[in-house]
Order: sequence, then structure tokens, then C-alpha cells
Amino acid sequence: MDPATDAHDDPATAHVVDVEAVGDVIEGEDRILTVPNAITAVRLACLPLFLWLLFVQEDRVWAASVLGALGATDWVDGYIARRWHQVSTVGKVLDPVADRLLFFVGGAAIIIDGAIPLWVAGLVLLREVLISLATVGLALAGAKRIDVTWWGKAGTFCTMFAFPLFLASEGQLFWRDEARVLAWGFAIPGLVFGYIALALYVPLAIAALKEGRAGRSGDADATPDGGTTAAG
Repeated sequence: MDPATDAHDDPATAHVVDVEAVGDVIEGEDRILTVPNAITAVRLACLPLFLWLLFVQEDRVWAASVLGALGATDWVDGYIARRWHQVSTVGKVLDPVADRLLFFVGGAAIIIDGAIPLWVAGLVLLREVLISLATVGLALAGAKRIDVTWWGKAGTFCTMFAFPLFLASEGQLFWRDEARVLAWGFAIPGLVFGYIALALYVPLAIAALKEGRAGRSGDADATPDGGTTAAG
């Protein structure tokens, strides 16, 4: 038989193997210098480049290209982290921060430029503000982590393409009329998907908060030797 199989099938050794595996994962998550974190750092460093192209060079097409590239590569760092086991505690914080900055900085810059309808950008940024505040509030309240829904991913995907397309449609682009049509084609579904995700977030947040509090109550009732205290 395979020794690894024997170890997992034997109740006396299975616990030891699992603990060691968990320890390795936790130790690995302390890493800072990883490929995904480097990619996220580069994406953040490109935001000043986007602003320089838009406001200093006044080149909407190149600014839109940089913003579109930043949006299109949103999944790369997460994929590499999962595929090559480079998930880190720093990355879990840095990646969503980069995404929020991309939305807020990119959205605010395009509003100032005037390339996007104000109500479209306003609805997108309002949703991001609500999600950000709720995420911070739930974390402080001890809620369990909530996974991103399909609706949220779809809304983010559409929005990340709508913003640069609106910007490109106002630049010196030979297919700017088509870019404008595509921008609306991404913006409307992005808003619909985004607000569906926001609505679904409410029951998920309530359940996560209850589960987090239940977990803390269980930890508080646990004795140092791993047992539980009896009431009365």
C-alpha cells in the first residue's frame, strides 16, 4: 500500500498529518515577496501612469489602454496565487485594495475628464462605497469571510471594460463610435449585475455575521484542554 494512504486511513496518524499540512499553509501565507503580490504592486504603480497620460499628456486612447489592461489583468494575480500555491496574507489584503483603488481612481478621473455619463459613474462608485463600508464593518464585527458571487464577478468584469471604453470613445480613435456602443453594452449589464450582487450581499452578510459570532461563542466556551465548559 501507499504509505501516504496508510497514514490518512489510520486514525492514530491522520490528525498528525493534517496538523502538519495546516502548519505549512499558515507558514507559507506569511510570505510577502510572491509573484502575485509583485503583479498587484505593478498594477498599483500603473495608476499614476494612467493619470499622467490622461491629465498631462491628454491622451485618452493610451490612458484608456492602460486602464483597460489594469482591469483585464485583475484575475491574473489571484489565478497565479491559487495555481502555484502562493496565497499570502499580504495578498489577501493588497489585491482587494488594488481593485478598489482601480475603481475609485479610474472612475473619479473619468468623471473629471467628462468622458462618462455622471449617473453611470455615480452608480458604480456608490455600489463600491457601500460594499467597502459593509466589508470593513463586517470584519470589525467578526463576521465570517464572504465569497464573491457570480453576479459580483460579472458586474466587475463589465464595469472594468465599460470605463476605458467610455474614455476611448472621447479620444482620437477611428472606431470611437463603436467604442461608445460597446461601452454602453458593458455598462448597463455591469450596473444590473452589480446591484443584484449588492442585494444578494445582504442575506449573505447576515448569515456570515451569525456564523462568525457563533464561532466566537464556541471558542469562548472551550476549555484549555479542548473540552467545553458546562453551564450551571
